[in-house]
Amino acid sequence: MLLLFYNKVVNYTRAFLHLFYPHICLECGTDQLLAHSVLCTTCENNLPYTDLFQIENNMIEKVFLGRCKISTAGAGLFFSKDSIVQILIFELKYKQNKKAGWLLGRIIGSAIQQLSRFNTIDLLIPIPISRKKERQRGFNQSIIICEGIQQILPALKIASVLKKPRSTRSQTFKGRLQRTDPFEHVFVLADPTPIKGASLLLIDDVITTGATIEAAANCLWWGQPLSISLAAATYTL
Repeated sequence: MLLLFYNKVVNYTRAFLHLFYPHICLECGTDQLLAHSVLCTTCENNLPYTDLFQIENNMIEKVFLGRCKISTAGAGLFFSKDSIVQILIFELKYKQNKKAGWLLGRIIGSAIQQLSRFNTIDLLIPIPISRKKERQRGFNQSIIICEGIQQILPALKIASVLKKPRSTRSQTFKGRLQRTDPFEHVFVLADPTPIKGASLLLIDDVITTGATIEAAANCLWWGQPLSISLAAATYTL
C-alpha cells in the first residue's frame, strides 16, 4: 500500500510539473521522449549529420591547411539558420539548456568512438569563454558538450588549460563578414603541464570561419602536446 501511494504521489507530481515545465521535443512538440533528451527519437534520427569524422582530408580539415596544425577534424551536425540545429545551439547558449549540449556531445562521442583516427585521444580541451560570459550563462557551453562526450567515452578527461581574458559579443549568429572584432580570438595558455606530450581533442560548439579554432590550436602548441585534433558540435557551410 505504501509503495502504491508513493507511486501515485510521484505520478501526480510529474503531471503537475509538466503543466508548468512541459518536457517536449524541441522540434515536433511531442512529449514522447526520454527524460534526459530534448528531441524525440524520430527528430534526433532526422538531424543533419555530417559523417565527416570518418572521412580523411574532409572539408573541415581543409579549412585549417596552412593556418594551424590539426591532425584530424570533424563536426557532428551541419548548422543552418532557422533549423533545429540552430535551436539546439540557442537553447544551450542562451536558455541554459544543458540537455541540448549533452545531446551534441553524445553525437560527437558516438561518431568517434569506433574510429581509429580518434582512438589515441588523451584529453578533451573545451574552447574557453570569458569569465563575464560564463557568469552570465552559468557555464561554458563547450564544457557541457565535453560532458556529453564523456557519457559515451567516460575515459576521456576534461582539461581546461585555455583561458579567454576578454569578453566579446557572441559571433555565432553573425555572418562571416560581420566577425570583425580583433580581440575575439585571443587565448592564454594558463597551465601547459597537463597537455605536454598528450593527444588533445579541441571542442567547440560551432565552426564558421575557423578563426577561433586556429587561435586556440596555435596557443595550445606552446604547451608541446603530441597532437591536436578537433571535434565541433556543428559546422556552418
